[in-house]
Amino acid sequence: MTQHLANCTPRVPASRMRTSTPCISIGGIDHSPSALSGTSEARSPLAQGNELVSSLFWRALVGLLAFDVFGFGRNFARMHRFVNDWRTSPEKAPGFTVEQVCQAVNYACVWYPKRVLCLQRSAVTTCLLRSLGVPAKMVMGAQTLPFKAHAWTEVNGHAINERRPVHRIYEVLERC
Repeated sequence: MTQHLANCTPRVPASRMRTSTPCISIGGIDHSPSALSGTSEARSPLAQGNELVSSLFWRALVGLLAFDVFGFGRNFARMHRFVNDWRTSPEKAPGFTVEQVCQAVNYACVWYPKRVLCLQRSAVTTCLLRSLGVPAKMVMGAQTLPFKAHAWTEVNGHAINERRPVHRIYEVLERC
């Protein structure tokens, strides 16, 4: 099975940027009210009842909640140790791609009741991928001027679920 390692961040087509009805695009699929009431081809895998993406969605949602419950947002050292100690499963789970994991995490971030920042998203994505047998790394980087910091997930050295070329923008400070 091949893994899709390219950018799997949702993109909203320019033609849908300014509409009178709310337009939400996740995974390149229109989730506006008009699209959701249409045929199943216009609906998201989650809305269509895709069991794999649905299962990954719930695992990602629980992971986002665990991040907050364990207080990882307030205790960086504890979060770092937790992600660093999360081992990659020796057996790869069949029937999924890295893109589907990214899609499930994106859905979970949309439905999570509070704003999800990059550190929380990358920690959950990394742990979820590792539990499925993918050797993912959580990466933290910074830019000096103007100062910006960012966290992302890499698989085989490629940033996933990112819109920007993070390797060119940020200097890597840590991989775990």
